[in-house]
Amino acid sequence: MGIIGDSLDRAAAATFTRSIPASAGAQVRFLVKHEKGSTRAVAQRLGVSQRTVERYLTGQIKKPRPELADRLMTEVRRHWQPMVRQRARKQAATTTGITVETRARFGFTAAPGTTDDGRIRRITQHLPHVYADRLFTAQDTGAGEQARGWKRLSIREPN
Repeated sequence: MGIIGDSLDRAAAATFTRSIPASAGAQVRFLVKHEKGSTRAVAQRLGVSQRTVERYLTGQIKKPRPELADRLMTEVRRHWQPMVRQRARKQAATTTGITVETRARFGFTAAPGTTDDGRIRRITQHLPHVYADRLFTAQDTGAGEQARGWKRLSIREPN
């Protein structure tokens, strides 16, 4: 996705009541169970052969390649505890709001190493529930990070 979308996913992951399966075999078993036993659907989602998925299920393969491990973890995170994630999003969008953390460069354009040179700073800002709702709505509709929905988000209170 992008920086904002990934941040929203990480925030949702912080609400999980159980940890995500750690081993590749357990992750594949979870995805197969989620797909109602279809190893073919899991294979298509991961971009591997159906036989590879079956090998993970039987324990013949235990350690995936790094790029497959990333895809596997992404797919498991996407479907892990959907009711818990939904409840946390609803609460943030209606009552509590969310806290957003980002990095930005502050300073002047100057020679590197001088005191006027810009520095990376971490910014933490609590957003009211109105903005949390707008962020989640934009994410659900598939708005890109450069879409107008993200740009209109400002820190000042709505009318």
